Amino acid sequence: MSIWQRIAAFLSALGDSIAGSITAILDPDNWMPGGRDAAFTMSIIALSAKMAVADGIVSPREMRTFHKLVDIPEGADEHVERFFALAQQDVAGFDTYARKVRKLFIDSPASLEHVLDALFEIATADGIVHERELAYLKAISDIFGFDDVRFEQIARQHVIMPNGRRDPYAVLGLIPDATDEELRRTYRRLVAEHHPDRMIAKGVPEELMGLATTKMAAINAAYGEISQARGLKPAIA
Repeated sequence: MSIWQRIAAFLSALGDSIAGSITAILDPDNWMPGGRDAAFTMSIIALSAKMAVADGIVSPREMRTFHKLVDIPEGADEHVERFFALAQQDVAGFDTYARKVRKLFIDSPASLEHVLDALFEIATADGIVHERELAYLKAISDIFGFDDVRFEQIARQHVIMPNGRRDPYAVLGLIPDATDEELRRTYRRLVAEHHPDRMIAKGVPEELMGLATTKMAAINAAYGEISQARGLKPAIA
């Protein structure tokens, strides 16, 4: 049974009673059949839905970005849309969801970073991060255990410069004065942390590999841009 079939089965059994139920399925102590891959998928949907409540509106661009990051097969859209709507209405606050997700992936900070990356991608899809969205993202980051410096680094990774590109140093979490050796070492570490195979091993389902591939593409592009500017040879990851 696929993740989407399990979600559909859960929603069918849930009926119209939602109070506390969505939070329960995100609790590692109450995993639905199939393990944390389904819970990870649902956490992305639920936290995205809660961010929409914080912002007050979901733009078409935000929904397109959500669909780009989450590979939803044909026929599953209606289940995702219903779960999204239920999460918006659920009595549990976003902090409850976020704490469950942190508990779920306490052994994989990179997975938590991917959740935050996904939320940033959705928030910035319409070209601007609203004040309430930024406050929401900061609160999620705090719950996930990221300090202010790391949150700022993650935020800067999603800021589009006037030339339509992202600051390559920000993407890698480096300052322009970083040495070539620091650049290579950081690149290798990031590749090791965010490689799709590692994400799958940590419980991120294949249907959400858009998160990992998007992150890896940004890392590779940033390293390539800096290396070219510095005249460096490609690194062996």
